[in-house]
Amino acid sequence: MAQRAWRLLVAALLSAAWLTGCGQEPAKRGDGSVRIGVTLYDQYDTFLTELMDCFNGYVDARKAEGVDIVTVRQDAAGSQSLQDDEVAEMIENGCDVICVNLVDRTAPTTIIDMARKNDVPIIFFNRELVEEDLMQWDSLYYVGADAFQSGVLQGEMATEYCKAHPETDRNGDGSIQYVVLEGEAGHQDSIIRTEYSVDTMIQKGILLDKVGYAIANWNRVQARSKMEQLIDSSESEIELVLANNDDMAMGAIEAYEGREIPRENWPVIFGIDGTEVGLQAVISGKMAGTVYNDKDGQAQAMEALAYALASGKSLQYLDLPESVTLEDNKYIRLPYKKVDRETAEEILSK
Repeated sequence: MAQRAWRLLVAALLSAAWLTGCGQEPAKRGDGSVRIGVTLYDQYDTFLTELMDCFNGYVDARKAEGVDIVTVRQDAAGSQSLQDDEVAEMIENGCDVICVNLVDRTAPTTIIDMARKNDVPIIFFNRELVEEDLMQWDSLYYVGADAFQSGVLQGEMATEYCKAHPETDRNGDGSIQYVVLEGEAGHQDSIIRTEYSVDTMIQKGILLDKVGYAIANWNRVQARSKMEQLIDSSESEIELVLANNDDMAMGAIEAYEGREIPRENWPVIFGIDGTEVGLQAVISGKMAGTVYNDKDGQAQAMEALAYALASGKSLQYLDLPESVTLEDNKYIRLPYKKVDRETAEEILSK
């Protein structure tokens, strides 16, 4: 609790300092510059860090073309009320469009109301809000991916591995004893990724026996702690770990390394997101596979949409990744893909 309180305090104190572009001083629109605000639910999320690195790369490329574009990034530190305040400050300080990675996907109303009142478009990204909320106003958009696809692909990869490696069933009982490391309790992506991963395996003929699960909030440190507890209670039983993201999969790996358990006694571990550390773990063999969440494609799409909205350009000619479109004038979704060792090497070499 003390650590969380400290992070909230730091985020609040740094809020004004981070407004280097949109809010160094109040600016009127129409002065020739384009101002884009970004607020993250948690800047320490590995996938988001990598996505923002890609986003900044596309912003820098546009600057190199002579566009006067400034951006601001803020961290809500897991607090929806703090994020609401950040958006209010961005609007007050002249941002033309704001990209919001919601803390609470069920609580966008305050942000939407402020944006609509001040005619500032909002691009929600990565954490999808309820469809009815996105339909409240024409200038609301979403950039991300379909969570169900990541669950299906993870389940397919785990199925393929188990069938190709019958030794995964170490106790030979005909079932795979598994645990799930879930993201946030009640979060749509957590629920969907878990449900579709497990259901896909069952539909493809794998007998499963759930021996445990833990909520680790997408966090590597929490996942390690929760996995250590699961190991202590059922070490010999766990044959498969399905993690909702790579950070939690890495936490599971660290738990086994910390307990100095021989690799041959590890379960098979799968993640989702395809972060750099996750890809490296696949290459090393510590993780059997992951599902690539196209951070570069999402960053490109988000920057292109934000620039078009901020500069009043037509959305018909967005510079989107190949085969990606703006659906229903609301959604941009990038596909996931399976990642084995060869694919991981290809992605990291780009």
